[in-house]
Amino acid sequence: MIQRIQSVWLFLATLFNAITFKFPFYTGDWLKDTMPNFIVDLNAQTTIWLTILTVITGVIALVTIFLFRNRKLQLRLCYLGIFLTLVLLTLYFLEMMNFEDGTIALWVIFYFAILISYFLAARGISKDQKLIKSMDRLR
Repeated sequence: MIQRIQSVWLFLATLFNAITFKFPFYTGDWLKDTMPNFIVDLNAQTTIWLTILTVITGVIALVTIFLFRNRKLQLRLCYLGIFLTLVLLTLYFLEMMNFEDGTIALWVIFYFAILISYFLAARGISKDQKLIKSMDRLR
């Protein structure tokens, strides 16, 4: 389980999901506030939908690590994680429209690292599947 590289990528996706609760995606003045110069951080705790999707993508990555005996299900869950991460990033960009003025934070790297980790894990799982299929042909 640990010697497989996709387990490392999935663990990193889980770790990056946990980091998104602390570090902001975007920082700026929120339009809904009446107080001027009130800086708000947009992170995973800002709205309920961002929180729910972040928790789901993190749990999927963590659960997928332990499904190493069922590669087909592991690959499907990895694709689901990729899809949900794309939805999550879309929600972040849509939520940025609720800000009057601000900047994208440097920590946005972690948010995109989740997606990259899922892609690399899916690639590793599919390589394992191809290797097992080729081994079956030799028997």
